[in-house]
Formats: sequence, structure tokens, C-alpha cells
Amino acid sequence: MKNYLVLIALVTFCFCVRSQENEKSKTLDNKYLEDQFYIGLGYNFLLEKPTNVVQRSLSYNLQTGFIKDIPFNQRRNFGIGIGFGYATNSYYSNIVANEADNNIVYTVLDTSDFDRNKLETHAIEIPLELRWRTSTADEYKFWRIYAGAKFGYVFSGSSRIVSDSNTMRFSNNDIQSIQYGLQLSFGYNTWNIQAYYGLNPLLEDGTALENGETIDIRALRIGIIFYIL
Repeated sequence: MKNYLVLIALVTFCFCVRSQENEKSKTLDNKYLEDQFYIGLGYNFLLEKPTNVVQRSLSYNLQTGFIKDIPFNQRRNFGIGIGFGYATNSYYSNIVANEADNNIVYTVLDTSDFDRNKLETHAIEIPLELRWRTSTADEYKFWRIYAGAKFGYVFSGSSRIVSDSNTMRFSNNDIQSIQYGLQLSFGYNTWNIQAYYGLNPLLEDGTALENGETIDIRALRIGIIFYIL
């Protein structure tokens, strides 16, 4: 999976650079739009972890989608963006989930007791952004700052653990189906940093460890995002 993510990032980078070079040869468009397609890679940090919970392996994010650029001014460098996209997230930790009598039991294990353990989600996302940039009709390398919120609907969520003896995976209904948070993107030309802070927990309210401690983990995501066209 890591190799696929690296390949996607490299292909996207090459495409972005080539697209921007090709744009220079086009006639000026006074009604130009920018940054309408995106693809991003990120790392998920788990916040508000229960006692003795640690992260391990690569808790990754992969996202892609379309954002409608809606400029407000004549220069077309200030406005809003409304989008639609897809994202997959993996959260690796030592919180192990097991199904028992139609219930899900959560236990914190020592990392030596298993190889890999994660929560995985697939979601449809709607980003809303306030957009400012230094672009003009003939300038394709510019600074940008986009701030806003992102709303997601998780249509598939699962728990998976891999050990020396077996692999277990099951659909996890404790994962919040509606997730939302604040996000900020900033950068120059092809390279941009994006940060996302989840405002609600990854798991449903009241979800707890076997010892009774509440699981209120939420995501802080830091990564890179590429904009195209």
C-alpha cells in the first residue's frame, strides 16, 4: 500500500508540473478558475488517546475530489470553494477490537502481541473553503491560503488485526458515520501543506475500553495536497 501511495504522489506531481507548463501557452482568460481538482496524502495523528495507547505503522490518508471555484472579485483571486470527494483513512494503534456476542470489545494490548492493527474508513466528503491566492489571468505560480471545513459520510468502516497466527477483519458499526472538522491548506505552486482537525470523535459517543475508560480519539491530519486545473 505504501508503494502505491508513493507512485500516486509522483504521477500527480509530474502531471501538475506539465499542466502548469502547458497553460502558459494558452490565451489569457479573464474568467479563469483555479485549483478545481485535488489529490492529497497525509498522516493521521490520534488525539485524546486513552491511557497506554500508542500509534504504530503508517496511519495514512488518501483523498481526491473536485472543488467548484467561485471567485468573488474581478481579479478572481478571492472567493469560496464547494466540493465533492472521496477519502480513505487508516488509523494504526494498539486498541484492538474484537467481536463478542454481537458486541465489540476494545482492549489495549502490548504491541508485541500482534503485527498490525487498525481502524479503516472510506468516506464521501464535502469540503467548504474560503479561498485567497495571488493568482492572475497570466500567472500560474502563486501563493494560496484556503481555510474552511470538511464534512464526511463514512460509508464503510472496519477493524482489522494481523498476528502471527491469523488475520481478523470485520465491519465496525461503532465508527461515526458522520465526521467533520476544520481544515487549512497553504503553499506555493505545486507544493501545499494541508492540516485537518476533527471536531468529533472517530467512534460513537459512549464507546469504551474493556476497563471502562472512554475512547474519545479524534484525528489531526497533516499532509500535502496537489491542485490541478
